[in-house]
Amino acid sequence: MNLKFWKKDGTTATAEKTKKKSATREWSDAIIFAVVAATIIRTFFIEAYTIPTPSMEKSLLVGDFLFVSKMNYGPRTPMTPLAFPFAHHSILGMKAYSEAVQWDYHRLPGFQDIKNGDVVVFNYPVDVDPSSGLPRPVDKRENYIKRCIAIPGDTISVVKGEAYINGKLTPIQVKGQTDYTVETDGTDLNRKTLMEMGVAGDKIANNAYDLTMTPENADKVKQFASVRNVQKFIYPDTITDPQIYPQNPAYKWNVDKFGPLWVPKKGATLKLTKENIALYRPCIAFYEKNELKEQPDGFYINGKKSDSYTFKMNYYFMMGDNRHNSLDSRFWGFVPEDHIVGKALFIWMSWDSEGSFFSKIRWSRLFKSIH
Repeated sequence: MNLKFWKKDGTTATAEKTKKKSATREWSDAIIFAVVAATIIRTFFIEAYTIPTPSMEKSLLVGDFLFVSKMNYGPRTPMTPLAFPFAHHSILGMKAYSEAVQWDYHRLPGFQDIKNGDVVVFNYPVDVDPSSGLPRPVDKRENYIKRCIAIPGDTISVVKGEAYINGKLTPIQVKGQTDYTVETDGTDLNRKTLMEMGVAGDKIANNAYDLTMTPENADKVKQFASVRNVQKFIYPDTITDPQIYPQNPAYKWNVDKFGPLWVPKKGATLKLTKENIALYRPCIAFYEKNELKEQPDGFYINGKKSDSYTFKMNYYFMMGDNRHNSLDSRFWGFVPEDHIVGKALFIWMSWDSEGSFFSKIRWSRLFKSIH
């Protein structure tokens, strides 16, 4: 028998137990829902990103705010799930995540594969926690943005500052820039004109300048009445930069002379030699977590002698469009597929910190797609 005890106002004892949520509880529920929804959107769909350095100029400018799609290449599932909402790797100078729980790398299906020339956001492969000096978890490493020059299976070379993929020239982007030496008849170049063109640089002699500019601006500067010669600056082949990957004296490379270098592809097997082990040791030992030892009688991987290695992941070679002012794969090597964050889609805001009050916003760049 179901007995109901009616009150004078018509309510039941059961209904009386159902209490209305307090305003504090309602606000708490709303905030929790918003945080969860925003986290899901940032993780699996789209995320905002800011350009902090000039390594992609003039394609992308410092102060550009981008939307980065996680869907194009497939969203990566969280690898370090215990973290403060909306924080990347630190908050108020403290670590914003816990490594108590670590999940393996997985990626959901995407709309496309990474193509040559795509502008890609990824985790900086050699990022470390400054407090410990140890590598951060993959998904908590610093976010970088560069152009993918070479995809898995490609062979990249840089010859006299020009990138070649599988022997074919890959010209610098129209808005990309590099250094030029400009000779004049002794007349000073108009600084205001150069600034309006977005050209930066210094005078290095009475009749010479070192200017960083796009090929388009280089052609314009050639037309100046006082200019006698405009020559792209190329580091001589005889100069070896010890900071260039793989930071090994056997490879006498610099930013304008690099490779040839084969980019590892998932499932491809590489013959290991004393000549190439320095190039691929990070992939085998660090990114794919194998124990690699080089003994007098050969190589040992996880305790077993082997003269070859089959790669478990795809790798990519990234370069900045500002060729002489970019910390990219020429310095730290390959980007593994588990470091890929997403594809840069369009600029939703562009802020010029050096602009005047009325020109802080670069209106012409708003909602501009990224190529």
